[in-house]
Amino acid sequence: MTQNATAQRASQAYRGAAVAVPPLRAVIMLLNGAANDLQKSLQAQEARRFEEGHGHLTRAVAILRGLSLHLDTGRGGAVAEQVFGTYNALILAVLRAHGRPYMRENLQRIIDSLLELRDAWEIVEVAARTRRGPADSSNRR
Repeated sequence: MTQNATAQRASQAYRGAAVAVPPLRAVIMLLNGAANDLQKSLQAQEARRFEEGHGHLTRAVAILRGLSLHLDTGRGGAVAEQVFGTYNALILAVLRAHGRPYMRENLQRIIDSLLELRDAWEIVEVAARTRRGPADSSNRR
């Protein structure tokens, strides 16, 4: 798959999730998806289903790329730039880990990082819901 096609697929994944649910929930769901795809990639690699493993790994990278491309640095400022750097560091770590010795340990650390990032976004989502109030948040889900 070409870089352009991967970027387009990543963008479509983010837009599709963002249309169906509120943006913070979409980010949380996409981070879960990336972590799950990396876990499936590990399982497939260990079962010597290398093509399947590569497919899951590619999907995880596409999700992270889509998330990084949809950050609004105009509104998010320095925080958005830091999150952009985090997503891109995770992408590079995934690509560097693939097929290398200690791949399992490295991908597991990346998965753990994704889940920690997801947990942080869940805290942000709860705080945003609390600020809006119960009547407003019931319409968001």
